[in-house]
Amino acid sequence: MKSRTSGSAIKPRHFRWSVSDLVATITLNRPERKNPLTLESYRELTDTFVALQTIRDVRAVVITGAEGNFCSGGDVHDIIGRLVDMKKANERDRLLEFTQMTGDLVKAMRACPQPIIAAVDGICVGAGAILAMASDIRLGTERSKVAFLFVRVGLSGADMGACAILPRIIGYGRASELLFTGRTMNGIEAERWGFYNRICSAEGLMAEAGELAGTLAHGPSAAHAMTKRCLHDEWSMSVNEAVDYEARMQAECMMTDDFERAYKGFVDKKPPVFEGD
Repeated sequence: MKSRTSGSAIKPRHFRWSVSDLVATITLNRPERKNPLTLESYRELTDTFVALQTIRDVRAVVITGAEGNFCSGGDVHDIIGRLVDMKKANERDRLLEFTQMTGDLVKAMRACPQPIIAAVDGICVGAGAILAMASDIRLGTERSKVAFLFVRVGLSGADMGACAILPRIIGYGRASELLFTGRTMNGIEAERWGFYNRICSAEGLMAEAGELAGTLAHGPSAAHAMTKRCLHDEWSMSVNEAVDYEARMQAECMMTDDFERAYKGFVDKKPPVFEGD
């Protein structure tokens, strides 16, 4: 997918895509099988998040699944069956190529400057749980079920960055339990453990996700992109390094027109209209 300046130019074949009022919505759309990922949808999602780095009319992203489920992980026949065939043929290079390709999706989501909100209902397991994990904010429902079930198919919990990212969201001990056992969290536990930011009704999930995304989209998008960048970049820094890094990044934000607009709005006693520059 080539760089574009308009979200309307993105026309994926393996999921639904819509843009309204600066918010893009990605809907995984294979509801008859609880919206699993295929090799093609992995690549297309990665390409989409990479393209978002240059798109100016999308300032926030919602990712969800169709018809009551988020994502059931990698498609058993399209992906798991092929991987087993590669194992039987001792094709280690092809297996590594696959795992690196799936990791590229997480890296693209982290590098995407727009905040990503996962709206999770129903099944959210395997690679689906990773998609939610790699998002910046997660809204869920009571009936949702989250599981990092790689161990259930004889694989480690170290998949697509889970061992690095999940402990930072819910803590080391809780992440260890989920990754070692592959057990399922219901929505209430997922919120209590900090995986979800909040619980919504199934009927109101998309409305709440859209409202939050809209609030972010109409905020200072350049500043939001900087916040997201710093949240990720500072993982490996000492506190002193992070303070110095944030000083440089904040000085960059002070050079934006949005910063000046906010001041003028305060002086004029009017809410500022942020334009993302």
